[in-house]
Amino acid sequence: MLTLLHAADLHLDSPFRSLPAAEAQARRAGQRKALEGLRDLALDHGAELMLLPGDLFDSQQVYPETLETLAKTLGSLPCPVVIAPGNHDYYSERSPYARPIWPENVHIFTSEAVTALPFPELGVTVYGCAFTSPFRDDDPLAGFAAERDGTLAIGCFHGDVGGRSRYAPIAPESLAHSGLAYAALGHVHAMEFHADAPTPWAYSGCAQGRGFDELGDKGALLARVEGGRAESRLLALPGPRYWALSLPAEADLRQALAGKEGDYVRLTLTGRSGALDLPALQDLGEGLCRVFQLRDETLPPLDLWARAEEDTLTGHFVRELRGRLDAAGDAEKPLLLDALRWGLAALEGREGPQ
Repeated sequence: MLTLLHAADLHLDSPFRSLPAAEAQARRAGQRKALEGLRDLALDHGAELMLLPGDLFDSQQVYPETLETLAKTLGSLPCPVVIAPGNHDYYSERSPYARPIWPENVHIFTSEAVTALPFPELGVTVYGCAFTSPFRDDDPLAGFAAERDGTLAIGCFHGDVGGRSRYAPIAPESLAHSGLAYAALGHVHAMEFHADAPTPWAYSGCAQGRGFDELGDKGALLARVEGGRAESRLLALPGPRYWALSLPAEADLRQALAGKEGDYVRLTLTGRSGALDLPALQDLGEGLCRVFQLRDETLPPLDLWARAEEDTLTGHFVRELRGRLDAAGDAEKPLLLDALRWGLAALEGREGPQ
């Protein structure tokens, strides 16, 4: 059984333009710090191979300290590391991948054609290719089939499975007929794993969230591959996470933000409420997490008794429920209030209570 660590879409040196300059710089430093976390995951879980299928860098412009950290960190691993450049970090004569800085255990695909990298000591052959420009319209796996040479065939590709984009659209049929035991893919920022496909394949997702479209835990996939079977699980990397929360106005804000001290949180208040002290809630949230955004989508309180004096079926219904509530015990009152809300909704032709 082969144990490998699969990570992609690190987007090192992202500009983080929506953040203040100092915070953007801190985030880039945090991305470099996450490389140590990636190394530690590989060491802690006994990874025999690390696969990095593209978009390690956000662009061709990379800070020297980022390259130094990446090369040093990957070089400290006792296992081979394979990189398949993607559309953001495509290979060219001027790309960071062409510089003479990479340790002997780091192997980088440089051609658009699928190439084989044999690792006899592991009984493994890794197949992969590179973007050589920001776009690639063809399916890199079209017509490809791994050699039947007795080694475990593993894929490392950057592309868009089932898509029609200009980012190496990979047909599911190409994957199915590839003969690979596992395909480690990059490009899609959400983690997904297809264990039961003819060729098991996975996107590890982005290594760290960079905005509110990349929510929750992010990291790398630890995969174990044997024959035609593969299993995989997400291992979270250190660093801030993004959360988009929706809470009723009466909810406990401290409880909702517990454990999110270093995270970015966008909180939307819902339900019905009277006047809210939004500045106080904003201050409280800012003290409980790294960045806090508050949105108020509450509605004004609904007067359930406003139609009680009408000479209508609705008025009669409201008066009847008010009489029952006056006579009810504490245990029965919540049920009667629910009956009032749902009854009003039905009488007004609504789908549910306001």
